[in-house]
Amino acid sequence: MWLCFFWTMTIGLMLAERPLAAADTPGGQRSSRPNVLLIIVDDLGAADLSCLGSTDMRTPHLDDLFARSLQLQRFYANCPVCSPTRASVLTGFYPDRVGVPGVIRTHQENSWGNFSPSKPTLSGALQDAGYHTEAIGKWHLGLTEEDHPHRHGFDHFHGFLGDMMDDYYNHLRHGQHYMRDGTTPVRPEGHATDVFTSWAEAFISKQTEHADRPWFMYLAYNAPHTPIQPPQDWLERVRQREASIEPRRAKLVALIEHLDEGIGRVLKRLADTGQDQNTIVVFTSDNGGQVNVGANNGNLRDGKGSMYEGGLRIPGSLYIPPGCGAIAETTIGSVTKAATCTADLMPTVLDLVGAEIPDGLDGRSLVPMIRNPATDWEDPREIYFVRREGGKAYGGLTCEAVLVGQTKLVHNLPTSRFELFDLSDDPLEQVDLSDRQSGKFRDMQLRLQRHIQNGGRIPWQ
Repeated sequence: MWLCFFWTMTIGLMLAERPLAAADTPGGQRSSRPNVLLIIVDDLGAADLSCLGSTDMRTPHLDDLFARSLQLQRFYANCPVCSPTRASVLTGFYPDRVGVPGVIRTHQENSWGNFSPSKPTLSGALQDAGYHTEAIGKWHLGLTEEDHPHRHGFDHFHGFLGDMMDDYYNHLRHGQHYMRDGTTPVRPEGHATDVFTSWAEAFISKQTEHADRPWFMYLAYNAPHTPIQPPQDWLERVRQREASIEPRRAKLVALIEHLDEGIGRVLKRLADTGQDQNTIVVFTSDNGGQVNVGANNGNLRDGKGSMYEGGLRIPGSLYIPPGCGAIAETTIGSVTKAATCTADLMPTVLDLVGAEIPDGLDGRSLVPMIRNPATDWEDPREIYFVRREGGKAYGGLTCEAVLVGQTKLVHNLPTSRFELFDLSDDPLEQVDLSDRQSGKFRDMQLRLQRHIQNGGRIPWQ
């Protein structure tokens, strides 16, 4: 729990229980606690970085970040769509346990969640621990005053309250304007990725004036969510380099490469201000890539919106800076194959910075795996996935999945039958074992049933 208090390395197996020593920065003395930058992008496929297998794109900045980080090879979003996963990231709970079983949208008749203010948040816990907390970019957890990031532990919000943007340049959704500086409407110019990047750079530079106070930035990009709208010069660059690329794929590659350049700018600003030595960087997506716009989910089945692996498996990395002492050395370029999920991020970050972890979270701290990335959970871990949705395919009903070790129960649509897969032998989820392994099938259904009962206790309207 103390891991990131320690500035210097202690000989032996344990880290010394003492604060990090201060170091000079351009703005004065560095805080004794590390800063935290949590970057969440939108609809990035499990293989849609060059370091993850996409041979038709160039993502040098994220490639470099992954090379310096602990890579979470079996990292799962707790829902295959936007709002619920964001709720799990910020609370450490499964989404239905905080009132967000589905997507929160502009129009109430097609909105399927209400972010519970009664649960602790990562931002609130860090705020209580003395951190300045900043949310930049896409919020997508409610539009009312009660839903505002200020009500969920953020000192300041600079971003987009809504869900997707109908246009990356006019920043509107259904003709409504959701860009805010705090609670004040603002109308920035430019591509949304560039806008959020500039705001993040400005925030990082400003923190050199308050270097004795640690900070937490939740940086949420809209990209590469639809509409697939890269800047034209980035699209032309991809077309010239990849002569045979399919037009739909070219646009998505360009949007992701432009996103990579923006994240590179943010990481460079950290380095230029001397804060890279004392800033934990977490990177992830909110769900798998959208197949019908050209996303690359590798060899995983299906994509965004689906309870199969392509909808739930996401890129994930955790960079621990040299300022955190010996533990940083164990993570450089390492990989864990243990099953982890977005609900794990809250307890992990709090554990790393020495802040109090609330009781009863669904997520687990990953610090044991950070100490030794080759380790696995001692017991077969349960991870739950839920989604409530409207429209013809769902009609307000739900789909679910549960993972226990390598065994996965999938209910992909309200009208679909339950399927049972052994991912160790069948990673592509092709062989349904529900009839052949009826005992295990029933056990998994009972586990899921108990979880649904727990989630049903939380209002979502």
